[in-house]
Amino acid sequence: MTLRFAYNTNGAANHRLDDAIDLIADAGYDGVAITLDIHHLDPFAEGWVQETERVSSRLQRLGLASVIETGARFLLDPKAKHEPTLVTADASARLRRIGFLKRAIDIAAIFRSEAVSFWAGVPKAGVDSADAMGWLRDGVADVVAYAEAQGVVPCLEPEPGMLIETLDDFARLDIEGLRLALDTGHCLVTQEREPAAAIAEFAERIGTVAIEDMARGVHVHLPFGEGDMDVGGVLTALESISFGKLICVELSRESHRADVMIPQALAYLREARRHA
Repeated sequence: MTLRFAYNTNGAANHRLDDAIDLIADAGYDGVAITLDIHHLDPFAEGWVQETERVSSRLQRLGLASVIETGARFLLDPKAKHEPTLVTADASARLRRIGFLKRAIDIAAIFRSEAVSFWAGVPKAGVDSADAMGWLRDGVADVVAYAEAQGVVPCLEPEPGMLIETLDDFARLDIEGLRLALDTGHCLVTQEREPAAAIAEFAERIGTVAIEDMARGVHVHLPFGEGDMDVGGVLTALESISFGKLICVELSRESHRADVMIPQALAYLREARRHA
């Protein structure tokens, strides 16, 4: 089967969104993972609907599919990275996160995106773990119901250091309608499973996949060839489950050389696939 690749705009943060999309299209990707952010399709800007429709038309003209990502660092709070989250103690703050995720779903519906990816968040010191899990379940259930009503696939990403950190954490959450956003590199960080084994085990629940290189035990997204990822093995595993959705390259630390990294990453993936 033909694997389909996308590049995440968080790895082109120094480019205008249109320019980033053009770079991704010119390199030969099948799609784009758009991380909503203050400079890349700000979901809270006046006229966000019109801007979303404009970008959607651009993607259609270029033949690019999409995934919506929600991991922007300071979109909701300029003074606190990634805050508030679904496990923030303040209920009104949690509602801000839920509102953002619903807006992301609205944007995905306009784009006809393949999925919306989001994560749980990190409980602050002093927060009871049972309370945090209860807030998370309530928030995720709300988001999943909204996504289903919009015809959008909601995917939760286990993230190192967060309340939902591992694939086992995700499995225990067990919320109907929720799919897995599998970042293959995170398997190397938590060292819970080999990435290819994770793909086989969770094949029926995967809604979107991210790929990059990583060193075992270190949560740093690396260009291909600089870490411990068996890229060919991951691609073979995805082929074996007939994964037809976008496989999204996430190199958020490489924006300073996105012009080089965007085509280089795709060339590496194609070569790894040929030799797998």
